[in-house]
Amino acid sequence: MKVGKTYSANSESAGAARRWLLVDAGGKVFGRLAAEVAAILRGKHKTMYTSHVDCGDHVVIINAAGLRLTGGKGEKKTRYRHSGWPGGLKAEPYGRLLEKDPARALRAAVRGMLPHNTLGRNMLRKLKVYPGPEHPHQAQGPVLIELPHGKKSAKVSE
Repeated sequence: MKVGKTYSANSESAGAARRWLLVDAGGKVFGRLAAEVAAILRGKHKTMYTSHVDCGDHVVIINAAGLRLTGGKGEKKTRYRHSGWPGGLKAEPYGRLLEKDPARALRAAVRGMLPHNTLGRNMLRKLKVYPGPEHPHQAQGPVLIELPHGKKSAKVSE
């Protein structure tokens, strides 16, 4: 019986297979979209996925202002941040945060789902979020993909 070697991607092979994907966030559920985008940024939708290498694709999200929260999370769920000074805790409901700056809210949610190290910061650089339908990445030729609403992973055609 012949035993094959386990494939492990490296930065050169992962960089060559990187693509630009376009996601329309209009009417999508906030957390589900963030989870799917985080998986795409990590590269989990590819067969060459290796956990310690950035295998993911670039993701451009448009119409982030059309995201919605379910189950009353607009008032109940709160985003906290701290300035580092005594008394510097700031709390803001997600409903107000989505109205004020939906791109920042989505970027923060995806950031929390990526690895909390240098690899995760490099993955987050490949995420571009815009509140409206216009984006400046037409030259990269992004491919429009449709993300599922359930717990199934996105099917990205090769």
